[in-house]
Amino acid sequence: MAKKGILVTGGAGYIGSHVVQQLMATSHRVIVLDNLSTGFANAVPKANLVIGDTKDKVLVDTLLKEYSVDTVMHFAAYTIVPESVADPLKYYANNTCHTHNLLECCAAAGVKHFIFSSTAATYGIPSTPLVTEDTPTIPVNPYGTSKLMSEWMLRDLSQASSLNYVTLRYFNVAGSDPNGHIGQSTRKATLLIKVACEAAVGKREQVYIFGTDYPTPDGTGIRDYIHVEDLANAHILALDYLKQGGKSTTLNCGYGHGYSVREVLDAVQRVHGRPIKIVKHPRRPGDPPRLVAAAQQVRNVLGWQPKYDNLDFIVKTSLNWEYKLLARDRQSTINAKS
Repeated sequence: MAKKGILVTGGAGYIGSHVVQQLMATSHRVIVLDNLSTGFANAVPKANLVIGDTKDKVLVDTLLKEYSVDTVMHFAAYTIVPESVADPLKYYANNTCHTHNLLECCAAAGVKHFIFSSTAATYGIPSTPLVTEDTPTIPVNPYGTSKLMSEWMLRDLSQASSLNYVTLRYFNVAGSDPNGHIGQSTRKATLLIKVACEAAVGKREQVYIFGTDYPTPDGTGIRDYIHVEDLANAHILALDYLKQGGKSTTLNCGYGHGYSVREVLDAVQRVHGRPIKIVKHPRRPGDPPRLVAAAQQVRNVLGWQPKYDNLDFIVKTSLNWEYKLLARDRQSTINAKS
C-alpha cells in the first residue's frame, strides 16, 4: 500500500521550504504546491513540486486523490502587513477565499490532519506583556484578519467533520538553515533581521527604526524572534501529535521573551563586525509596543524543545545566507556577461 502523502501549500517559500526539508529528512512522501509568486523552485530541489495555486480546485482535488493525501500543511499566503492595508481585497482573496477552496477540497477528500500557518498579527495590539493563546484576537490590519478568518473556518470545519488541526501562530520568524542549503530569499522583505542583514552586505543603503518613543526600556518596539528551524520543527511535532490522535488546538510559536529593535540592530552590527546605517522614523500605525509569546503551551502539548534560542546565532545564519545570495547574484552577472 502506497505511503500517505503530505501536501504542503506554499512549500517553496521561506518557512514552508524549511519544513519541507525537515519532512524529507524523515522520509515522508511530500508534495509541494506553490505558484512561485514568492517562493523558489530551488528551495525544494528534492521534493515533488507542482506549480499551481490553492484556488484551483480541480488541481487540488487531483493532488489529494493521486497522492492519497491525509495531511495538509498550509503555508500559501501573502504576508506583508503594509501591502494588506493598501490592498485588502488581495489578502482576503488569497489568504481567506483560497483557504476556503482548499478546505472544501480537504473535506471532500477526507483529509484527516491539517496544520495551519497563522500569525501573532491575529492578536492586534495586546494589552498584556505576554500574549497567551486565550488573549483576545483583535487584528488591526487585513493580513491579521485574513488569517483569523481562516482559523475560524478551520475550527468550524473540524467540528463538523473528522478533520483535526493544529494552528500555529508565529511570532517574528528569522534566520536560515544553519547548513546554508536554504534561507530567506523573499523579494522586498520587510522582516527586521532580514532587512538589517541586507543592509550589512550592501543590498540596502540603510535600515529604519520606526518609532523610538515606545514605552519600552530603549524606546523601540520589542518582538519575540524565533529561528525558522525551530519553527519548522514545531510543524513536524504537530504532525506527530495529530497522527497520534491529538485533539485540534491553537498554539503560539515563539520563545517567550523579546528583543527591541535597537538590540536586534546591535546584534547585526556585532556579528557583522561593522556598523550599518540606521535612520530613525516615526511610528507606523498599528505597530504594538511589545509582542511576545507566552510559549509554554507549545512545549507542553507538542514536547517542543527549541535549539536555536540565541539572537546572535539567528543573526549569524541570516547574515551567512545573505552573503551566499550575494555571491550567487554576482556569479549570475558574470555568467550573463560571458
